Amino acid sequence: MKLLALLLVLFITGCASVPMYDDSCTAALAAISECREPAIEIKLPTHVQLKKIPPAQDKIVVAVYQFQDLTGQRKSKDNLASFSTAVTQGGTEMLIDALKTAGGNTWFRVVERAGIDNLVRERQIIRSTREEHDENKGIQPLLFAGIIIEGGIIGYDTNIESGGRGARYLGIGRSTKYRRDVVTVSLRGVSTLTGEVLLNVQAKKTILSYGTGFDMFKFVDMDTELLEYEDGVAKNESVTYATRAVIEAAVVALIEQGDARGFWKIQRPGENSEEKGK
Repeated sequence: MKLLALLLVLFITGCASVPMYDDSCTAALAAISECREPAIEIKLPTHVQLKKIPPAQDKIVVAVYQFQDLTGQRKSKDNLASFSTAVTQGGTEMLIDALKTAGGNTWFRVVERAGIDNLVRERQIIRSTREEHDENKGIQPLLFAGIIIEGGIIGYDTNIESGGRGARYLGIGRSTKYRRDVVTVSLRGVSTLTGEVLLNVQAKKTILSYGTGFDMFKFVDMDTELLEYEDGVAKNESVTYATRAVIEAAVVALIEQGDARGFWKIQRPGENSEEKGK
């Protein structure tokens, strides 16, 4: 009976709770600490959608000063005070990357404003060096932006939906649980000539968490010995990836809104040929 119970446990466990690796890491079961997952390029669905946007007739010069976390939320830990933020603080970098990615870098000319102090200081060094060597080569003037892109991460709502199900029979049970969070961003385009807000969009994305577990609590060998076993695995969608995805979705919406309001023109397939025919 003891042997039967042991075989049952081994059969149930199998490869559960063990990460799945590629062929180069098959030895991970023997020495899992020696296995390393390779770095990969992030290709989210929104990233692909952003790159497939038709090009603009003329590239728009825009500036991004900051795109901050405005939620003020911290990571939740049981009975502990955490100073780590719930969402990424790299929103500015993600927004600049999304603007440069739009249409395969055919939409926006993004000027540096987040690190403007470093840029001005470096230009001063270049200017002084050239003056000392009596060179007549001047420095090109800084490119000014017609539109300033502003906004921020305005919401991170946790546990807006949760649930699960489970069953147990004769001390053997299985359960699953899930939770849904939401991150929301706001994006707007401001005219540098008038200060008027020309464009405004908001976008949100859900963040899913899923967990499943198996447990056994049973007496064996004439109900004199206790067999107890627990197993489980949880998967949490990356908050950073979700934030990047919602920023990219907001940029797509901003481009489409600007086209609808007449601030720029999307070159859709077939439009140029029809105009030439006329």
